[in-house]
Amino acid sequence: MIEAHFISTKTICIHYEIEISFVNELSKMGLIQIEEIEQDQFIHQDQIGDLEKIIRLHQELDLNLEAIDIIFNLLEKERDLRKEIITLKNRLRLYESD
Repeated sequence: MIEAHFISTKTICIHYEIEISFVNELSKMGLIQIEEIEQDQFIHQDQIGDLEKIIRLHQELDLNLEAIDIIFNLLEKERDLRKEIITLKNRLRLYESD
């Protein structure tokens, strides 16, 4: 069942003691994706890790959402660069083995 992979935003807000408006703001900024199923809002279970990171950055380091957005963009660029380095290293190995 496809709904088994989604968690209600209400449940998430209760569990992490956050406001629904905070989750909605994260969605507006594109930091998380909210799915609407039968007029209820849900977050895919794969995004829970990112949501937990965002909550920690916001609560423990007192960062605003714009700073968190910048951090996530930089982390994504870093991942992309690491993938590119691996690809280039693999291509280089082809020439070194000759």
